[in-house]
Amino acid sequence: MGDSNAHTSVGVVPSLDSEALAEAMRRYQSALNQHRVTIDRLNVYPVPDGDTGTNMALTLAAVTEELLRSGAGRGDICRAISHGALMGARGNSGVIVSQLLRGLAATLAPGDDDPDSDPPIDAGLLAEGLVAASTAADSAVMRPVEGTILSVARASAQAAQRALEALTPEEQGTGAMALAAVLESARQAGQAALEATPQQLPVLADAGVVDAGAAGYLLLLDALLSVVDGRPLPDEVDLPAEVAAVIAHGNAGTNLLSDPVDPVAEQRAELHSHLDGDDGGGHDVHDPSGTRYEVMFLLAAPDENIDQFKAAWDVLGDSIVMVGGDGLWNCHIHTDDIGPVIEAGIDVGRPHRIQITDLHEQVAGLGGHSAHGAHAGQHSAHGAHADDGTATADRPQVECAVVAVSPAAGLDELFASLGCHELVTGGQTMNPSTAELLAAIEAAPSQQVVVLPNNSNIVPVARQAGEHSDKTVTVVATTSVPAGLAALIGYDPDASADANAASMGDAADAVSAGEVTQAVRDTTAPTGDVAAGQWIGLDGGGISTAGDTAAAAAIGLLQNMLTSSHEILTLIEGAGAQTAETDEVMAWLAEHWPDVEVERHVGGQDHYPYLFGIE
Repeated sequence: MGDSNAHTSVGVVPSLDSEALAEAMRRYQSALNQHRVTIDRLNVYPVPDGDTGTNMALTLAAVTEELLRSGAGRGDICRAISHGALMGARGNSGVIVSQLLRGLAATLAPGDDDPDSDPPIDAGLLAEGLVAASTAADSAVMRPVEGTILSVARASAQAAQRALEALTPEEQGTGAMALAAVLESARQAGQAALEATPQQLPVLADAGVVDAGAAGYLLLLDALLSVVDGRPLPDEVDLPAEVAAVIAHGNAGTNLLSDPVDPVAEQRAELHSHLDGDDGGGHDVHDPSGTRYEVMFLLAAPDENIDQFKAAWDVLGDSIVMVGGDGLWNCHIHTDDIGPVIEAGIDVGRPHRIQITDLHEQVAGLGGHSAHGAHAGQHSAHGAHADDGTATADRPQVECAVVAVSPAAGLDELFASLGCHELVTGGQTMNPSTAELLAAIEAAPSQQVVVLPNNSNIVPVARQAGEHSDKTVTVVATTSVPAGLAALIGYDPDASADANAASMGDAADAVSAGEVTQAVRDTTAPTGDVAAGQWIGLDGGGISTAGDTAAAAAIGLLQNMLTSSHEILTLIEGAGAQTAETDEVMAWLAEHWPDVEVERHVGGQDHYPYLFGIE
């Protein structure tokens, strides 16, 4: 950013009213729309996954759509921001942004003693709001990872607080420059923190990028500054020269949303890896070499008891996540001690919808392949249940229904044949929102529902949707389409959601997933340098191989993944799969792995010509 006085001579406002706050949200969405491709290109892995920028833009689209329906008072505006962010959150980045915006809105909202008041948002209140936003996002994660949007939001908030304290009391209250000065300090500190993220998170340094979510967050401060002092929104994302050079030749995002995001269309058509404290790679991975059980439950407890609860859990396990407030919390932990984990919840409140998954136990997943034919054809792609007049009550009820996320029509048929009742369109290149998943949950013909996200970036949103349903909802954290298909082998429509979650989780864990796509920028992988345009094979550890053709990448990937213990390989062809190349892969399998049974399906998914599931 430039000199802090560069924009404070003309048109500076000393405070924001409700309309100005709403306008800042609209400008934030506009900035994210403009720069989403650049932010998407900051992905650690150079794959066309439409990740952070797209998800943040669509989350803010839901906010601005909610603002169109809200009243003009401060309370109305803040409720619209909070509710829109919550229900529109897409992917890990969307969930984090929703936490930030909800923390900000909660601070800026009028007090309960005077809900109709509309006090101005001055420098002091906004600084307090930025601190609350950072705290809300941090509090969702037991051990926030440095070098992410969380650390950049925290640095900005702390700088805003320092700038406020440096002003005299008179300047804080009435000074025309105070609000701009506080925001400018926050923006400059945030930029410095963004540029430091590769030093804090090695995976960013290895990829030659800065944190994408953090870059997207700084556009919020740009939007606020634009409203406060009239400066234009930035023409480019402010990136270090070496990072700009890394992504300059990539084409990430160019095939994802070629037109600007239309919030009305999105809403009518309808919580990053950071929440789980991972290493920034964007994957929620169950590591069977670590703690044995995954425990999740909703906790009804006073907010003031949560710190005590967190301290109790801190010594009982890891991968701890707590999201919520106002007396209801969604809690997640990996542990070896189930009893004490649940007892800690009882000590502070009432745990319910308890879900326990054994991360070590595995079953023969794909070997059965017994479709639950009684339910085939009962599914509906997202939107159909809203448009065709079919009510849930008119469909045969089951003890437990299944909602799955599917990226393409061919995969819709596969999921339906295995028993899915509701399908939500989405996947690697388009993460569904909380509202979309919630609508499918409510349409499912049961009061108990299992959700299969089938993508690590959709897992937190699925959990957030489940929190806001009156039904009993469990999420089996499938992180790939093959894992989702395998999970359905463990599905029993006559069993409870908890029982299904256990059996379906075991079935999903028994499958190793791989995928082939095209590198969208130059990068360095453990296997060597990868050039933009090369085909790459990815497994659970990242880039496993690279080749000049999709077939070469697929063969290299399978060579690294297959072992003598494997019996079944599911091959799912995408829209870009070439018949000659698929034949080449099949011939290689027949020659080198004649004892492995290959099940071949046409999924039709974009960007990924081959998906593999190995059991």
